[in-house]
Amino acid sequence: MAETRKRKRSRRTPLNARLATFAEYVQDQANQLPPGPERDEMVRKARQAKVADDLDKWIASPGLQPPK
Repeated sequence: MAETRKRKRSRRTPLNARLATFAEYVQDQANQLPPGPERDEMVRKARQAKVADDLDKWIASPGLQPPK
């Protein structure tokens, strides 16, 4: 019979904290690059992470009501 293993679970960092950290990191990296397509791509990724963070906060807000 197969032995059942329990996976170790660790506390994960909340999504909004990971998104904010990633956005800040990517923006810092983009600021160190010269203007060009690579920098533009990194700025785009930072903006996307910031928008995702804002959406996650909005969805989790207590003021958000389900449709009636």
